[in-house]
Amino acid sequence: MMTIEHLSFGYSKRKGLVVNDLSLSLDTGNIYGLLGRNGVGKSTLLYLMTGLLTPSAGQVLLNGTNVRLRYPETLCDFFLIPEEFDLPDYSLQKYVRLHAPFYPKFDYGNLRQNLELFGLTEDLRLGELSMGQKKKVQICFALATRTSWLIMDEPTNGLDIPGKSQFRKLLIREMNDKRGIVISTHQVKDVDQLLDHIVILNEGHAVLNASLTDIRRKLYFTTEAHEAETAQAYYAQPSPHGYAAMLPNPDGKDSEPDIELLFNGTLAHPDTISALLNPQKP
Repeated sequence: MMTIEHLSFGYSKRKGLVVNDLSLSLDTGNIYGLLGRNGVGKSTLLYLMTGLLTPSAGQVLLNGTNVRLRYPETLCDFFLIPEEFDLPDYSLQKYVRLHAPFYPKFDYGNLRQNLELFGLTEDLRLGELSMGQKKKVQICFALATRTSWLIMDEPTNGLDIPGKSQFRKLLIREMNDKRGIVISTHQVKDVDQLLDHIVILNEGHAVLNASLTDIRRKLYFTTEAHEAETAQAYYAQPSPHGYAAMLPNPDGKDSEPDIELLFNGTLAHPDTISALLNPQKP
């Protein structure tokens, strides 16, 4: 389990807090979608979760240990893929030889399987790869570490259409009850079918923290032909086929959540949606 307790962080006093008294509990066996506007603190939160930044208050615990202490036994149990990174100009084989020993559960056979799914080989040279290919290599390596937590910041940026499909197949194949995944993204359509849980950040707080099961139970997503038919909706927006609407669901009808609509509706009416899906929180 990863536990975030009353976490606060700001880059300067002038700019104020980016993360403000944030508390979350994340369990393995789930894929979390971390959503929010640009500059709301998503990447900052990922760096706090992996001990790369020191909070001004609160802490992040991985299995009861503060990640900021950066103990080897903690560092070897999560892997962060940042949005932007570079790889050294040498072979993947050398990269694996140098970095895999930091992860005691590293699975070389799994790495080969992952590379094969993306159409890559072990003998490639990292410095010659495009950004999309580097992203694929890093995803393959990250999954092969067999860490309990995989933290990804905009993982589909730079991937072509086949690459995004392969990415989804890979995460589905590699997901299990002993692994938790956090995906911070603006490209909701790339990952919406993977997610089990949604966290939406706004002004340093989690205005929504709910499982897809609870979202389906309390909200009904539909498309109406005319705007007048959305009068009872919490939120509605034009769509190619009329108006996409997010409605109350008193009868427990089943529908497929529209994550983009949920995001826009939550930011438009944060108090209403938070009270509905996070009734214990103010």
